[in-house]
Amino acid sequence: MTHRNHLGKPPMPSASPALSRRALLGGLASSSTAVGLGLATAAPAAQAQKLATKAHIVIAGSGLGGIAIAHRLGNLLDGAKITLIDAKETHNYQPGYTLIASGVWPVEKVIDSNAELQPAGVQWVKDMVAEFDPVANAVVTRSGQRIAYDYLVVAVGTHQDWTQIEGMDVQAIGRNGLASVYPSPDAAVATWKAMDSFRQKGGQAVMTLPATALKCAGAPLKMTFMVRDRLAQAGTLGASSVQFYSALNNVFSVKSVNDAVLARWQTLGIGLHTTQKLQAIDIGARQAYFVNPEGARTQVPYDFIHVVPPMRAPDAVKNSDLAWKEGPMAAGGWLEVDKETLQHRRYPNVFGVGDINGTPRGKTAATVKKSAPSVAQHLVDVMAGRAPGQKFDGYTSCPLLLREGSAWLIEFDYEGRLIPSLPMIEPLQDSYFAWLMKTRLLKPAYMAVLKGRV
Repeated sequence: MTHRNHLGKPPMPSASPALSRRALLGGLASSSTAVGLGLATAAPAAQAQKLATKAHIVIAGSGLGGIAIAHRLGNLLDGAKITLIDAKETHNYQPGYTLIASGVWPVEKVIDSNAELQPAGVQWVKDMVAEFDPVANAVVTRSGQRIAYDYLVVAVGTHQDWTQIEGMDVQAIGRNGLASVYPSPDAAVATWKAMDSFRQKGGQAVMTLPATALKCAGAPLKMTFMVRDRLAQAGTLGASSVQFYSALNNVFSVKSVNDAVLARWQTLGIGLHTTQKLQAIDIGARQAYFVNPEGARTQVPYDFIHVVPPMRAPDAVKNSDLAWKEGPMAAGGWLEVDKETLQHRRYPNVFGVGDINGTPRGKTAATVKKSAPSVAQHLVDVMAGRAPGQKFDGYTSCPLLLREGSAWLIEFDYEGRLIPSLPMIEPLQDSYFAWLMKTRLLKPAYMAVLKGRV
């Protein structure tokens, strides 16, 4: 009899007899290159002299980027007033949502208290920014409070635009085969409920990808691999079909990764349908409706569907003068920043961090890890009358789950070049190390970044 864990699935494959899990974890965490990925807590560098200032810095958003910047500025400045604006009482570890949704993690592993993460001395305004007025150097909150600033850090993340999918109801996730990993921890739990129910009998799985920029663009691919793996584990793969519908001509923006995924899917029997945008869904009837660029509509029945929402900037940024006015980022209303300094191109006292930035790539936690120290230092440089001195290369990483116990670790820059940083993990090579990183090491690394330690 196969033993199962609390989620009702088989346990992870064990490590090689010659190399225990503890040894694997220790080797990764102690690697000299691990700090580059944020896999280990780096010893803090010798404390430089703080810049004395009475400036008021407003940080909009308390996700990874916002809180990380707040911690770092507290260590770099002496006398500054730092105000962080966000109504959220909980801090969610969003990279863990795919692990919940595929039955690997319990939901408790992704939820932390925002109050416990706030740096000492930072004023926390429990509200949301509704309006940015960069000409007047002020923000207006939903409650009508107007807060002036000398410097501004925008870290408000993305807006999931579910209204672009007719008939979609986020509250229905978990019922009638409807799934989505993106909205919340509760939605991730409900997605696993739907996936677990689906794999017992099998059937038609439909996976989707919109045409917009996405946070964690690898998540739709991870969910595709994992739903197939769950079907195989349950013995229902032979009675099932997994089909991927992309609104684009590809499934991933880095060509080498895209090609490797498609080759693997062909081997696994996962079907691909390109230039097919999810236009509407009938949840009760389990019918999805896709449209191609010529307007032709296709009705697709499903037993399980993973819906990925189109994404854009939140209204407060999109409708402000901070947004791109022309070019490929304008339609989404993304923050107009220089891609190398993450300083606003027209308002030099404004910086962006995280998913809100209108840059070619980089809506991942790994991007924040790599860029947050530079953003904090650039802000201090500007306050001191210096030009920002560091150039951010767009570093992004994606531990792409392939099946339980195996993943690819994909690291790349703005140009789409693969830039591996861990010698024991080759890009696009099945790796138990990469699986351990995703499931065991990245959350502690994330918390270290959050608290300004790396």
